[in-house]
Amino acid sequence: METTRQNKIARLLQKDLGEIFQAMGRDTFPGNMITVTKVHISPDLFLAKVYVSLFGKTEKQELLAHIKDHRKEIRLKLGNRIHNQVRSIPELDFFIDDSLDYIENIDNLLKKS
Repeated sequence: METTRQNKIARLLQKDLGEIFQAMGRDTFPGNMITVTKVHISPDLFLAKVYVSLFGKTEKQELLAHIKDHRKEIRLKLGNRIHNQVRSIPELDFFIDDSLDYIENIDNLLKKS
């Protein structure tokens, strides 16, 4: 169960990472849209699991690998934004959020019935 502090930090990270991806998208990830759907942060606030929804012309796994390659740059930009609110900037671990695909699959199965 997440504490109030974890929830506040997770919301802060989600908002700021979304803005970072929006700004970086034009140059670093052209032709793709990256949306941060949720963030889970560890109790010690040192690790953040970031779930992203990926849309665009690049294959999802390839785009996720590209995001992971730019992890240090993203963390630096995040640190510049939130360094006054947290003691240390958490390490970022990115995952694909496939909940939209799952919902679409369920929807298609229900339509067939």
